[in-house]
Amino acid sequence: MEQPAVPTRDSVVLSGNLIPYVLSTADALIILFSCVGAGLGYEYLAGYRASDLLPYCALGLLAAFIHISRMSGSGYYELFDSAKPTVEITEVVVVWSMTGLLLAFFAFLFKVSVFFSRGAFIGFYVVTPVGLLGVRKLTKYWLSNALVHDVIGRRDVVILGDRTELDALDQRDMLGFVGAPSAVQFALSDECDPNAREAADRRTLASLSNFVRQNDCRELLVILPWHDSARFDLVRDYLKTVPIAARLLPDMRVRTLTSYVWSARQRVLTVDIQRAPLTAMERLVKRGMDIVLSSLALLFLSPVLLLTAVAIKIDSPGPVIFKQSRKGFNGKEFVMFKFRTMTVQENGPDIVQAVRNDPRVTRVGKPLRAASIDELPQFLNVLRGEMSLIGPRPHALAHDSYFEKALREYAFRHHVKPGMTGWAQCNGARGATPSLEYVKERVKLDLWYINNWSLWLDIQILIKTFFEVLRKRNAY
Repeated sequence: MEQPAVPTRDSVVLSGNLIPYVLSTADALIILFSCVGAGLGYEYLAGYRASDLLPYCALGLLAAFIHISRMSGSGYYELFDSAKPTVEITEVVVVWSMTGLLLAFFAFLFKVSVFFSRGAFIGFYVVTPVGLLGVRKLTKYWLSNALVHDVIGRRDVVILGDRTELDALDQRDMLGFVGAPSAVQFALSDECDPNAREAADRRTLASLSNFVRQNDCRELLVILPWHDSARFDLVRDYLKTVPIAARLLPDMRVRTLTSYVWSARQRVLTVDIQRAPLTAMERLVKRGMDIVLSSLALLFLSPVLLLTAVAIKIDSPGPVIFKQSRKGFNGKEFVMFKFRTMTVQENGPDIVQAVRNDPRVTRVGKPLRAASIDELPQFLNVLRGEMSLIGPRPHALAHDSYFEKALREYAFRHHVKPGMTGWAQCNGARGATPSLEYVKERVKLDLWYINNWSLWLDIQILIKTFFEVLRKRNAY
């Protein structure tokens, strides 16, 4: 099977995602420095004593905000437009003229014109577009060289598709769809025999899944002939195993029919196949809550943890902490911690779940399991980033493998971090999984949580979990 061409870290030094931020920041600095420079220059030439810089800084920042907001709306800072050789003189001059008129209007409306001399404002109004156009010209020169030498790339995007469709993507398409001239590509088989083709496709998709997990990719772009429904269904089934946003790109025929012109507002040409489970901001909020609450829990519960450890050590021989391998976010394995409550420490291909009145449970283990105190060491897993306070409960690897094969939707549970508690647990679906129907109901609740996540939902689950622990339902 052909291996994907991965851009090396030596060549790709700047992500295409950063280009709009870098270019807009450069324009903001040009506008700010032009405002301050024009003000100080006018006062020096006019023989005035240098005044406070704060009004000029405020004017420059306001002008930068207005100008950049307007230019961003037209895709001016996107890599695709920024890499074009022609400098957008008319667009820059028109938008800057409108910015100047708005500044004059605000100065009159709020009666702050007394803080700025007319000469300084005129100088600022004339000098700034010259600086903006000059920087734009240098930017285009640098970007053209960067694209040629593969300095700009996207390490977080992968393209999967039919070989013919992949070969038809030119640089214009790549800049528009990917935001970079190159990205890692996985080509599906071009075998004529249907059985051989499907087998080869499955191997490619398995390699793709491994690559996504190992490189923390954030987006998958799929390009297939839109009439190839069988292959599309195969790809969509594999997408369930990886927590990544996926978009379907228009094939050659659609791109030819639409005769599209790229801009920042025309990315709707792609079709969302699968959204990322949580946005970057949502992940940040959830992680922040995990760190704060788990740290406080370990601090305030430290006497309980210490007494529990002593009781376990006195009650029966063996370690205090029981360690078992589980699957976490993106299917990555980790070691989950629990207080040891049984005489056995199973962590292999054959694991027997605990049942009511299980003889393997120790004397101390029974009250610990009933009160869920045995789960408290998992606050350490939360602090380490392997788990979250709230999420689908992780199962032992032996059970995980069986459930993945038996239930199509099961793999979606790995689209978020596993949790100490979850929507399923606070609704009574906790403890052992004696039948496949029971697991199916738990998966249904877990998927509802993933698709409806909010900070308030997590808080609700924490509160409901407290009362569920007091009920001791299915805890043995």
